Amino acid sequence: MRFAYVLIKAVSGKIREVADRLAEMEEVSEVHSVSGPYDLLAKLRVGSYEELGEVVPERIQKIEGIRETNTFLVFSVFK
Repeated sequence: MRFAYVLIKAVSGKIREVADRLAEMEEVSEVHSVSGPYDLLAKLRVGSYEELGEVVPERIQKIEGIRETNTFLVFSVFK
């Protein structure tokens, strides 16, 4: 199992709609509203990094209302 975090900038007024769409995805285990330059943080759980390479550009980035994403791969989990 592989994990990644995706920071998301959404169109103003579409944050809740984007969060709801993300929460419906099987690969997304958590969605958080965050402070700072990004609007949302999604935790993804996938079988491989290859699968992640498909999920982010082919599904997440195509959600209406998403302006930008920034993906961070998890190498190790300590707790």
